[in-house]
Amino acid sequence: MGLLNFVPLVLALAFLAPVALSPVSRTAYRTVTRVSLQLFGSYVRDGGRKRNRREELLRAAHVGETYRLYASKTWVYTTLATISGSIIGIYVVGLVLAVLSVSPATLRAELPARLQFLANLVVVPSLTLGELFVLLVFSSATVGLLGGALTYWLRWELPSYRGNARARKIDGSLSRTVAFTYALSRSGMGMPAIMRTLARNRDVYGEAAAEVGVGVKAMDLFGLDVLTAIKQMSRQSPSEKFEDFGENLASVLQSGQSLPTYLSEQYERYQRDAKAEQEAFLELLSVLAEGYVSLFVVGPLLLITILVIMGLMGVADTLDFLYLMAYLLIPLGNVGFVVYLDSITESLRISRESRTTPSITVPTVRRVADPDAGRTVSDGGTTPTNVERLAAYDRFKDVRDGLEDPFRTVRRNPDTLLYVTVPLALLSVVLRVFPDLAAGTATPASVDGVVIQAALFVLGTYAVVQWAYRRRVKAIEAAVPDMLDRLASLNEAGMTVVESVRRVTNSDLGALNDELERMSRDIEWGTDAATALRRVEDRIDTPTVTRVVSLVTNAMHASGDIGRVLRIAADDAQESRRLQRQREDEMKTYLIIIYLSFFVFLVIIGALSAILVPALQDLPAGNAAGGPVGVGGLGNAAAVDIHAYTIVFFHTALVQAVVSGFVAGKMGEGTVRDGAKHATAMLAISYVAFLLIEFLVYP
Repeated sequence: MGLLNFVPLVLALAFLAPVALSPVSRTAYRTVTRVSLQLFGSYVRDGGRKRNRREELLRAAHVGETYRLYASKTWVYTTLATISGSIIGIYVVGLVLAVLSVSPATLRAELPARLQFLANLVVVPSLTLGELFVLLVFSSATVGLLGGALTYWLRWELPSYRGNARARKIDGSLSRTVAFTYALSRSGMGMPAIMRTLARNRDVYGEAAAEVGVGVKAMDLFGLDVLTAIKQMSRQSPSEKFEDFGENLASVLQSGQSLPTYLSEQYERYQRDAKAEQEAFLELLSVLAEGYVSLFVVGPLLLITILVIMGLMGVADTLDFLYLMAYLLIPLGNVGFVVYLDSITESLRISRESRTTPSITVPTVRRVADPDAGRTVSDGGTTPTNVERLAAYDRFKDVRDGLEDPFRTVRRNPDTLLYVTVPLALLSVVLRVFPDLAAGTATPASVDGVVIQAALFVLGTYAVVQWAYRRRVKAIEAAVPDMLDRLASLNEAGMTVVESVRRVTNSDLGALNDELERMSRDIEWGTDAATALRRVEDRIDTPTVTRVVSLVTNAMHASGDIGRVLRIAADDAQESRRLQRQREDEMKTYLIIIYLSFFVFLVIIGALSAILVPALQDLPAGNAAGGPVGVGGLGNAAAVDIHAYTIVFFHTALVQAVVSGFVAGKMGEGTVRDGAKHATAMLAISYVAFLLIEFLVYP
């Protein structure tokens, strides 16, 4: 009978299984879709103001379902949530009754003396069968209706949330998108071709380019002309800025005005808007930095101090709550803060994993100056054996390259270092701790020391490599505007792109010199300029270089006279770098504040460990009659596990050091990876501070 009691609960979870599996299972998705249309498809309203508004929300959020299907699924999800919630509500009430059905005597024995009055308040009174039935029915109906109403509300609120998120992303990428459009229009490309080029580069230019893709689909799939497509995509956009831009663009095209002139004006306007938004964003970051210090540093510190004093004085056992704060609440709070920071950061994050890079193939390799230049070097045919070899070559290319030159691999992608350092650190911990564990001589202090040293090894090595990588990226991005200006001057003087690249290779461009020399060699060996540029993009892999390469390669397809395009790309790169540098300069102040707040946290925690704990430890164990000593009549201080409080102080400081370091990196430099150096520094300082306390206070 025991297992039969859980059959309704299993059925309730089974009702929800198809819904949970539909995002990952095509069969489950088709099943839910078919059932939804059959049950509720005919009840969906065909018109009305509410339907029109909801259809606009679905289009703005780019939901890949029709209104009829989405509304039908919403009713199915609501029904299932109501039925399952009704069943689950009965079990929830039963669990609560079972937990609270404790005798007052048992509760008084567990509670401190000052809290024993609560024993009579939390005990559930005896219920008759009728009262229990009414309670279960009420709880079932309440939980079921709340679950259904919440599901219905979330289903229709989610498109609005997604639409607002897309609007913020569109506004953040609109300046770069307009610059791209302006540059291509100056190269002589027509508006339909520009829109198709933007749609192909949505991984580079973000949501604004994806919004342009809506107009491209309208032209290619439904045969609309470019003016109607632009008007339609602007009306459907959740961004007011993009809507105004699209409507004005359609008016310019319809009136026959100069498209480059209009785009130039819009580009300058959005650059000014970007500066204003940057200032507003920096103000928001400053408020968040102050809030972080107050909420996640000062707040936990005050609460820990109060709990420690209560615990050490024997008023109440606060160790469990201190453990909860140190190991769960502080880390989770900081993780949530970083996630929120990431959600409000609208800068494009372009990396090798997030963008689609065109395949780069060179069917024949030929040296231009070779006397046998006319002879093609064959790849050996296309027999099945060669095909299998090529497939195996591509499959293990990254592994082979990493083994052949591991330092180069780590320089290009610092994350690969963790594949080596983390296993080494874990192996070191096992080898150093296992003998003491086997012998029974292991202590928390010895285990903590080994784990912290391993963590410092992982974080420190990664911080060094990440710092070198960021330094290289900054140097390259700093040289990009100068390189583009020089290329533009040479192209405007009448040189081709290839000749301009060869001439610029001989100049001094700092970190870009090596990449330009490799690009020149690629061209010398017969590679076209566009492919050589894409290879440079793939090797450097930075947002600025990716945007520049996308712009230049597409402009080259339209015209060989790309001097003006290069000037625009240089201005855009310079402006992006200036805004980034301004943000870093502004946030240095708040990095200092985070460090100072951490030092205050560490000093107070260290004072509690070095002064308060030893003072309580020296108290006499009893009075003249052999009884425990009370401190001010508050409790029994001699019975407190002081060593446990010392350990939780230590661990709290270590946890705060690591999470504060990563928050500092995210806030100051934009990525959590850049917080590795701050986390390493704070963790090392905390470790050394507690080693000194242990050496001086507990010799």
